Amino acid sequence: MAEVATFATSDHLLVVIDPVARRADPESVRIVKDVLSAGAATKVCLPEGPEEFARVLARRGSRRPVVVGDDRALMRAVSLLHRQRELAGCALSMVPVGGALSLAGALGVPTGAVAAARAVLDGVVRRMDLLVDDSDGVVLGALRIPSLPTMREAPPAEATPVPSGSGSAHASWLRTCQSLVRTLVPVRPSREPLAGVTRLGPARLRVEVDGVTLVDLDQPVEGVSVTPGASGLAEVVVRPVSVGAEASPLCARGRSVTVSGADFRYRADALVAGPVRTRTWVVREGAWGLTLPTS
Repeated sequence: MAEVATFATSDHLLVVIDPVARRADPESVRIVKDVLSAGAATKVCLPEGPEEFARVLARRGSRRPVVVGDDRALMRAVSLLHRQRELAGCALSMVPVGGALSLAGALGVPTGAVAAARAVLDGVVRRMDLLVDDSDGVVLGALRIPSLPTMREAPPAEATPVPSGSGSAHASWLRTCQSLVRTLVPVRPSREPLAGVTRLGPARLRVEVDGVTLVDLDQPVEGVSVTPGASGLAEVVVRPVSVGAEASPLCARGRSVTVSGADFRYRADALVAGPVRTRTWVVREGAWGLTLPTS
């Protein structure tokens, strides 16, 4: 990650406020607008959806784009600029507002709205490596194969209605009895999978790093992780299935990573993609720039 430029507060900013941020924390959004407007010439845009978000970004002109939103908003902006082949000449700034902010924090963006807004005005652009796959998808922070299962909360059990006219003491007694019965009766496991739950077993995948096989289909694995490292190399970690003693992870570094096998899904940062049978990721060194604090 290399420092390449510093910004003056006279820059013209295009502040794109994601609708999720506006709904999640309108007060932080207001503070961010005040801080940025006080330090630079700003044009504020409030897109209502992904298509309008893309149009606003494409028509930015010479203005420096500032994304106000969560991890998904940052990923959307990087993906759009990558597909437009404009990442090299456009440095992004971000102010994290919303629920999912782990990627922004891992990249070095302050998670506080005021600190992040000040970094937009006074920070420096650092070039970062990017993983690009053979379908033109991008990975900023981390790739996980297979993707983690998604659990949905089961609906709450219906309470037995209390007859009308019963007193509070009777209602309290009834609720106590119901709770006691629930604790005494064992829960029988369902034979059918819960809706929305993906049950994952060991995966059989071939993982190749720069054309060299790290693990083959005959070795079941618990998971594979790929992250952009330093100097144009990806860091690959394969966790074999443990039989008895815990198996040591297999590690490698390279510019190209190919994963193949039975249909598998993968999590690229905060998004789940697939199923696919093969996918190749290549490291693009210094492919994108993000404004970060100077210290």
